[in-house]
Amino acid sequence: MAGGSFAPAGVAKERAEQYKGRVTPYVVIACLVAAIGGSIFGYDIGISVPLYLSEMAPTHLRGGLNMMFQLATTLGIFTANMINYGTQKIDPWGWRLSLGLAAFPAFLMTVGGLLLPETPNSLMERGAKEKGRKTLEKIRGTNDVNAEYEDIQEASEFANSIKHPFRNIFQKRNRPQLVMAFFMPTFQILTGINSILFYAPVLFQSMGFGGDAALYSSALTGAVLAFSTLISIATVDRLGRRVLLISGGIQMITCQVVVAIILGVKFGNNEELSKGFSILVVIVICLFVLAFGWSWGPLGWTIPSEIFPLETRSAGQSITVAVNLLFTFVIAQSFLSLLCALKYGIFLFFAGWIIVMTVFVYVFLPETKGVPIEEMILMWRKHWFWKNVMPSNVDDDQSNGNAI
Repeated sequence: MAGGSFAPAGVAKERAEQYKGRVTPYVVIACLVAAIGGSIFGYDIGISVPLYLSEMAPTHLRGGLNMMFQLATTLGIFTANMINYGTQKIDPWGWRLSLGLAAFPAFLMTVGGLLLPETPNSLMERGAKEKGRKTLEKIRGTNDVNAEYEDIQEASEFANSIKHPFRNIFQKRNRPQLVMAFFMPTFQILTGINSILFYAPVLFQSMGFGGDAALYSSALTGAVLAFSTLISIATVDRLGRRVLLISGGIQMITCQVVVAIILGVKFGNNEELSKGFSILVVIVICLFVLAFGWSWGPLGWTIPSEIFPLETRSAGQSITVAVNLLFTFVIAQSFLSLLCALKYGIFLFFAGWIIVMTVFVYVFLPETKGVPIEEMILMWRKHWFWKNVMPSNVDDDQSNGNAI
C-alpha cells in the first residue's frame, strides 16, 4: 500500500454508550442449549459455545451469560459424579445405564440447536447484512440498534478483507489477544483444579478416607464448583473480570499453602491423617474449588471468547481450546508422578503458578467489563503496556499482513 489505502480498518469509534438492548427469549434459548451441550460434551464444544454466547449477549450482561457454558460444565461434572455413585452398585449393568443416560440430554441439545438463530456478527460477515440487522433487532428486543449495527458492519468489512485469519493473528494488531489466548487456558489448568477433580478419590483415599467417602468427596467438590459459578455469574458484570481473577487467585494461593502445611506437618510416611485434619483438608480444598469456580474456571473461557476482533475470533478461540486440551493432557499424565515425587509439595507447586498468573492479570489484563465485543481493539490501544506493542496505524499493520 505504497500510496495509502481506503481498505477497511475495523472499528475506529467508541459507541458503547449508545448500545440498546435487553435479555430476550433468543438469548435465553441460546444459554439453555449451551447448558445442555456443555453438560454432555464439556470442553469438546469449547470453540463454538463461548463465542456464540459472547456475540449473542448484550454488552452489559455478556460476562454472566457467557459463563453459562462453565455452569453447564460444572453441573455436568456434578451430575456425572452423582450418576456414577448411584449406578456403581448396580451389578452387572450399572455402567451401561450410566453411559446410556447421556443420550437424553444429547437429544435435547440436537433439537434445541435447530431452533437457534445465527449471530448477527456471523450473518453480516458472510454478507447477509439485512438479515443480520433483523436478527440483531430481534435478540436485542428493540429497533434502536444503529450503534451496535455500525460496529458489527465495520468489523465485518475489515474481517472480509482478511484472507488468512491464522496468519493475521500473528500480526502486532492481534498480539495482546494472542498472548491471552495462550496464557489464559494455560493458567487455568496450572491452578491445579483438574488434578483435584480428576484425582479427588486418589487424594482423599491417600488421606485415609474409604472408597465411598472418596466418591462423596468428589461429588462435594463438584457441587461447590457449580455453586461458585453461580456467584461468578451474579457478580462478573458488576465487579468486573479483574476483581474476580485477582481475589480468586489470592484465595487459591492461601488454600494451596494451608493444605501443603497440614500435609507436610501432619502426614508422614505410611501414616494417615486424623479424622479432624482430614475434614479440615477437605474444607480447605472446597474453599480452593470455590475460589476457582468464581474466577479462573469461567473467566478462562469468557475472556478469550470476547477479546478477539471478528476477523480472527474463530482462529483465536481454536488456539485457546487447543492450549487448554494440551495442558489438560500434560497435567493429567504427570500429576500422579508429581504427587509421588513432591508429596505435599505438589500444592506449593500449583501455588507458585497461581502467584504468577495473579501478577500477570494485575499487570497485563485490561478490564473488559462493559466493552462491546467489536470495540475490544480500542481497549487494547488504551492499555499502558499493549499500546506500545500494537501498531499506531492500523493500515500499516494490515499492509504488513497482506505482504506475508
